[in-house]
Amino acid sequence: METTDVMLTSMLTMDKGETLGEMGRGEEEGTPRENGRLADGVAERGPKSLTPGSGQQVSNGFATSTPQSPREGACATGGAPEPGAGAAGPSAPPAGLRTLVVQQISSERPRETWSKKMDFLLSVIGYAVDLGNVWRFPYICYQNGGGAFLLPYLLMAVFGGVPLFYMELALGQFHRSGCISIWKHICPIFKGIGFAICIIALYIAFYYNTIMAWALYYLLSSFRPTLPWTTCTNSWNTVNCNRYMSTDHNVSWSNSSTSPAEEFYTRQVLQVHLSPGLHQLGSVSWQLALCLLFIFIIVYFSIWKGVKTSGKVVWVTATFPYLVLLVLLVRGATLPGAWRGVVFYLKPDWQKLLSTTVWIDAAAQIFFSLGPGFGVLLAFASYNPFHNNCYKDALITSSVNCLTSFLSGFVIFTVLGYMAEMRQQDVDTVAKDAGPSLLFIIYAEAIANMPAATFFSIIFFLMIIMLGLDSTFAGLEGVITAMLDEFPHVLAKRRECFVLGLVCVCFLGALSTLTYGGAFVVKLFEEYATGPAVITVVLLEVIAVSWFYGTNRFCNDIHLMLGFYPGFFWRICWVAICPCFLLFIIISFLAFPPEVRLFDYHFPPWTTVLGYCIGVSSFICVPVYMVYYLLSAKGTFKQRLLKSITPEPSSNQHLVVTNAV
Repeated sequence: METTDVMLTSMLTMDKGETLGEMGRGEEEGTPRENGRLADGVAERGPKSLTPGSGQQVSNGFATSTPQSPREGACATGGAPEPGAGAAGPSAPPAGLRTLVVQQISSERPRETWSKKMDFLLSVIGYAVDLGNVWRFPYICYQNGGGAFLLPYLLMAVFGGVPLFYMELALGQFHRSGCISIWKHICPIFKGIGFAICIIALYIAFYYNTIMAWALYYLLSSFRPTLPWTTCTNSWNTVNCNRYMSTDHNVSWSNSSTSPAEEFYTRQVLQVHLSPGLHQLGSVSWQLALCLLFIFIIVYFSIWKGVKTSGKVVWVTATFPYLVLLVLLVRGATLPGAWRGVVFYLKPDWQKLLSTTVWIDAAAQIFFSLGPGFGVLLAFASYNPFHNNCYKDALITSSVNCLTSFLSGFVIFTVLGYMAEMRQQDVDTVAKDAGPSLLFIIYAEAIANMPAATFFSIIFFLMIIMLGLDSTFAGLEGVITAMLDEFPHVLAKRRECFVLGLVCVCFLGALSTLTYGGAFVVKLFEEYATGPAVITVVLLEVIAVSWFYGTNRFCNDIHLMLGFYPGFFWRICWVAICPCFLLFIIISFLAFPPEVRLFDYHFPPWTTVLGYCIGVSSFICVPVYMVYYLLSAKGTFKQRLLKSITPEPSSNQHLVVTNAV
């Protein structure tokens, strides 16, 4: 942050009975400003009108006696803000007491804010509701006891996911910083967490957008009278291709048979048959490369100007998927056999709750669904007005996310029930595929056999793309905000160029996922590059905030913003339950490493080592920065250690007293 010079401009003598009125609203009424707010007896700059009995007005339109931001308030003194600390209120000070009126002048650019509250809410919902809600939750739900799975899922959400979600929104909104620079205000030695988060976000961008490129390929292929994954007469089809539906009486299905949808996905889109495995990926598919390039062009022009532009784009990308889900739900419910899928989806198997795997899957699902620890919530909340009710936002957005996952299960399983009815098979036989295959093979084939197949195919894959775009906007915005806040002198006025460079890096990093063996790379990144690393990072984040920064201080911050203290439930979750929740997931992952396979390819042991190396490459930033900080700090080792866990002031401020009487 640039140095903020606070100059004393005048001294007012307040007699008994006088009141200090409203101290100016800035250049324009209601214009959001970062500098010059009321804080601890510090009045806003601008024309001053002394109106008896008027309340103070901060830039976000809320009447308050507290500072708009800790940068202008408590942090100016280097200490944690206390409840009730604020500017002079409407009551008159005692006679003879001199009140100092200062003016804060800063060359620091005012922080950008959301144009509307709904821009923020839709951005957070769009980030939290992603492709995993559509394919992962329904699969995990039926695999782990159907309706019985909802019990551990809700428990993990209430005691683990939502408290973490709330914590990150509150941190970002109070400190108004990205995931790197925020740590000097919390616990400086943990600043490596911010760099680790940025690296993890890049890894996600390397493979996540490739899935959207697959969906775009499907979308473009849908603009024809007959969908290409419905027939076995195409150039990519093999002799094992069989269109197996109940209406095809002359077709016999064997274990070696494949559906036209499976062959279109594996042999035409992915072309995995041209790669023997990760040791020989093959060349880049130019069709997928063009699709991915188009995706990144959309991403760039959506986020290059900041939340002012991305906040408008999400009005389409975050709401359109819900419209499509409702259309597909109504259509699926009217298909023959839909009830079979719903029963299979929700029929409770209470014996499953005795299995540890069910609880592990519930914890992992709610964690990755809500998405704390990726720096996105910190970034989005940092653009909120200081007194925005982030507590209510956390409850609303997390509830919408969980309900969307539940709704997606009905959308998927009504169609799977229809497929089982048409094939005259059990639902579990049809629903054997998980992950992207559930969408690109099973659901695509079901759509192809519906009336008006072209229309439903277009809106379905358009929905998949928009679900992915929201998450990509959010993930990259987390990185952008972190870097711009950490290096404002270099990047603040060069945002467009920096975003362009970041998008180019993501595109180049994704090239390996566009090869013939790219699907294997996507699977490797998905299993190892993000999961364990980000959970470990969030564990350290909770420990740093709850144990080093202090729950009492954090609750005081929330009181300063919202006017009330978090209850005992939230405190105990942050101090004890959330760390145990995250530790449970980490230990479970290490104790029961997943068996990674894709199609008929079993990942060899050396890929496990490679995967862990990729995961550690991001997490290694945390201990490396700790060592760097302790070595570069001045003083004895004890002094350096004490400094490393002591929150720093938000900026270096100087009080210049002029014409004092």
